[in-house]
Amino acid sequence: MSWQAELIRLGTRLFLKRGTRAGVSIAERRLTIQAYERWVPRPPAGTESTERALGGVAAVRISRPCSQPGRYIFYLHGGGYVTGSPALYSHLTWRLAAAAEATLVAITYRLAPENPFPAAIDDAAAAWRALLAEGIDPQRCAIMGDSSGGGLALALALRLRDERGPLPAAIVALSPWTDLAMTGQSCNANATDPLMNFDDMEPLAAQYLDGADPRNPYASPLYGNPQGLPPTLLQVGSDEILLDDSKRMAQRMHDAGCNVTLEIWPRMPHVWQAFAPAMPEALSAIARIGAFVQEWAA
Repeated sequence: MSWQAELIRLGTRLFLKRGTRAGVSIAERRLTIQAYERWVPRPPAGTESTERALGGVAAVRISRPCSQPGRYIFYLHGGGYVTGSPALYSHLTWRLAAAAEATLVAITYRLAPENPFPAAIDDAAAAWRALLAEGIDPQRCAIMGDSSGGGLALALALRLRDERGPLPAAIVALSPWTDLAMTGQSCNANATDPLMNFDDMEPLAAQYLDGADPRNPYASPLYGNPQGLPPTLLQVGSDEILLDDSKRMAQRMHDAGCNVTLEIWPRMPHVWQAFAPAMPEALSAIARIGAFVQEWAA
């Protein structure tokens, strides 16, 4: 079996029918992630990777020979707030860095249930402030994330705006989880999404929220007022359970006068960009992301 095929097989195994209601523990879920990480291919020669904490939060910086000095992507990984790591995305993050001609900074925020809401957004805010304290211009930065990390990217932007802190030049969210109350119609209509299961989502949300209101905008940015947020690109697949999380977020941003672009990619599953080694559609999506970041974080 090729590593491309194994990558997809393990990714499907990780997400398909793996909810806590089916008796799968967080520990088992994390073991599956560790197995998945072993199959993630190494970045190509010329990729520089440096580990250095930001604001007390572990972080890795990834750059390619084409990375422009001063242009940054601040990346927040997915994993339902209970799993995930920058290492899991190392086959994607170098591609994003290359496409945007930027240095990508991926952080290891604390995970639930050991560290429930608002630990993840606290860590993201601390790391963002520490990055800017190095003299980085926020107007040459994009905040980006996938799945729960995509929701976290949008929630972080809301918090930065509310605290009157520096905002990035752009936001990019890949298949973002913006509604932890799970009220989107696509949760049922797209129940055949091969990488997600509706019964998986509610327990994950409960683990992260730990009793907090699922409509708190810093947990579910769909319920916040997005007025004043920077230009935003949302990419989502037409077959996703979370399709409506992006559609409704885009509509709220549009109604608030934001510059928002919603891309619904036909027949694509959840975070298909992560299957770049095997899917040409993923490479096309990454190229589009790179152009967007270059346009706004010039």
